Amino acid sequence: MGMSYAYDMEAKRDDETSISVIRGAIELGATLIDTADVYGPYTNEELVGRALKDGYRERAVLSTKVGLEISTESPAAGTMPGLAKNGSPDHIRTSIDASLRRLGTDHVDLYILHRVDPNVPLEESWAAMAQTVRDGKARAIGISEASVEQIELARSVHPVTAVQSELSLWTRDRLADVVPYCEEHGMAFLPFSPLGRGFLTGRFTSFDQLPADDMRRRLPRFQQENLKANLAIVQRVREVAERIGATPSQVALAWVAAQGRRVIPIPGTKTPKYLRENAAAGDLMLSDEDLAMLNNAPQPEGGRY
Repeated sequence: MGMSYAYDMEAKRDDETSISVIRGAIELGATLIDTADVYGPYTNEELVGRALKDGYRERAVLSTKVGLEISTESPAAGTMPGLAKNGSPDHIRTSIDASLRRLGTDHVDLYILHRVDPNVPLEESWAAMAQTVRDGKARAIGISEASVEQIELARSVHPVTAVQSELSLWTRDRLADVVPYCEEHGMAFLPFSPLGRGFLTGRFTSFDQLPADDMRRRLPRFQQENLKANLAIVQRVREVAERIGATPSQVALAWVAAQGRRVIPIPGTKTPKYLRENAAAGDLMLSDEDLAMLNNAPQPEGGRY
C-alpha cells in the first residue's frame, strides 16, 4: 500500500525499486501479494501487475480488495480518513473486471471485501463476491475488518477463506474473538499493519517526525500525547529485541506470527533493506519469556481511526 498510497506522499516514488521489492519478496519465499483497488487509487494494482510479469504471477498468491472508495465526505467509521464504503453488488461486479485488467491477469487467488457496507445487506455483497468465484475471476473470497457475527452471516452464503484485520502489539482486540474463530473454522487470518503502521519499529518518537503528507498525522494514536504514551510499547519491543539480537521490527512481526497457526502477517515496505529485515522475521522463534514480556506490554492510547 505504501508504495502508492497514504504514507509519505510527498516522497518521490520509484516504480522500478517497488517492482524489485515485490519480486524480491517472492525470491525470499513470500507468496502472498496483497493490494486493493483503492490504493492510489488503482495505481497500486497496476504496479503489482507489472511486478508479476515474467513468470512471477505463477509464483504468487495474488490478493486484491474491493469495497472502499476515495471520498471527500466525512470518513466512514472504521476506515482511514478520506474513504467511503461501497459494498453494492453492481460495484463489486464492475470492480473485479477493472482490477483484473490493471493486474494483467485473468483471475485473483483471493478477492477480499475491504469493509462491510452498513448501507448494503451483507448477504447481497457476499453473493456478488461469491459470483466472482463462480465466474472463475477469483479462486476464493475473504472479508476484512468483520465481526464474528458478520463472518458467520457471510459463511451462510458462501465459504470465507480468509479474514483480514489489523493485529499488532498496539492493536490486539481481535485476539479475543476473530483470531480463535478463524482457527476453529479453518480460515486464514491476515493481519494488516503488523508493525503498527511503522510505529513499532521505533522510527517515530514525536508527531513532528511524521512526514508532512502522511495519513498517520490524522490518526488518534499518532497525536503527540498519545504517541508519547505509546512509546512504552515500543520500549518493550526494543528490550526483547536487544536481548535476543534481533531488530524491533522482527520481534513485532514474530509476535504476530506466534498468535496462531493460521495467522499470516502482511507487512508492507517500499525498500529492499526493510524487505530483507521483515523476511528474516519468519525464522525468529520467540521464547515463552519473550512472549510473556510482549503480552504484558501496555495497551495503546488513542483510537485506531
